Amino acid sequence: MLAYIVRRILYMIPTLVLTSILVFTLIELPPGDYLESYVNELLAAGETVDPQRIEFLREEYGFDKPVWQRYWQWATGMLVGDFGYSFEYQLPVRDVIGDRLLFTIIVTFFTIIFTWLIAFPIGIYSATHQYSWGDYGLTFMGLLGLATPNFLLALIMMYLANQWFGTSIGGLVDPQYVGKPLSWGKFVSVLEHLWIPVIVIGTSGTAAMIRRVRANLLDELRRPYVTTARAKGVPEFKGLMKYPFRMSLNFFIADIGSILPQVISGAEIVAIVLSLETTGPLLIQALQSQDMYLAGSFLMLLGFLTVIGVLISDIALAILDPRIRLQGGVSR
Repeated sequence: MLAYIVRRILYMIPTLVLTSILVFTLIELPPGDYLESYVNELLAAGETVDPQRIEFLREEYGFDKPVWQRYWQWATGMLVGDFGYSFEYQLPVRDVIGDRLLFTIIVTFFTIIFTWLIAFPIGIYSATHQYSWGDYGLTFMGLLGLATPNFLLALIMMYLANQWFGTSIGGLVDPQYVGKPLSWGKFVSVLEHLWIPVIVIGTSGTAAMIRRVRANLLDELRRPYVTTARAKGVPEFKGLMKYPFRMSLNFFIADIGSILPQVISGAEIVAIVLSLETTGPLLIQALQSQDMYLAGSFLMLLGFLTVIGVLISDIALAILDPRIRLQGGVSR
């Protein structure tokens, strides 16, 4: 196992290097740069443009340097925690991301917990009561959750929360706490607003996970070892949880590779509708304004978390399921 982990970590190095090259190439592909977009906005607003100031900013931001030199400076800077400079916010990228990252982690964490707490019991019930009225009803609810657009559900939830509980529209805190340090009142305000994005974002994920838990558990319940366990008199609940349910979790463990990037990206469209100060809208805004170092740092962070998530899921799968071998070859 140790040799496998070391080998996988060594594989991560060229993967991340290639990812950084691809990310930098993608953010360089659009014609022009941030300064050209800035000049066009000034001209469209009828303002004058000082060529000397634009030239100064071009040198200050490094746009006069060759592409390979800018890539090398950006890539080596990330190794020491320097993700570059945000042109639009006039701040280092880590300072821009830092304020929003905490809210993103909080929303994503509670959404994941909400999804697991709802999906697993319902999925187990549907699998063990196949073709019952309860199974049909829960299946219908799951399909309804998949079919409902998140942005539409977000609008409905905001309206209901405002009408029933007097919760302010949008954001994760009441307006009087925006920009204020953390206090008990601000903490309570966060909890008051948090349940809306958690339910909205978690609805589609919960519905999808219910279907997968049901399908995988039904497949395991048809295995011969389940019949043997029942014939030996193993209690139904113990026989269900010890092997079939554990083996049906393979898909769930494999999803860790996609869960970690969600901590950073979040649900961008829902975040925009709910006016959440998370990192998703910030990434979209950076791409639109060609704030290359801010956008590139986001994409690179997503790539890094994906690689880490895949490594964790592979190790967890090997521990959870003894049928998975770390080495190739034919078993005898």
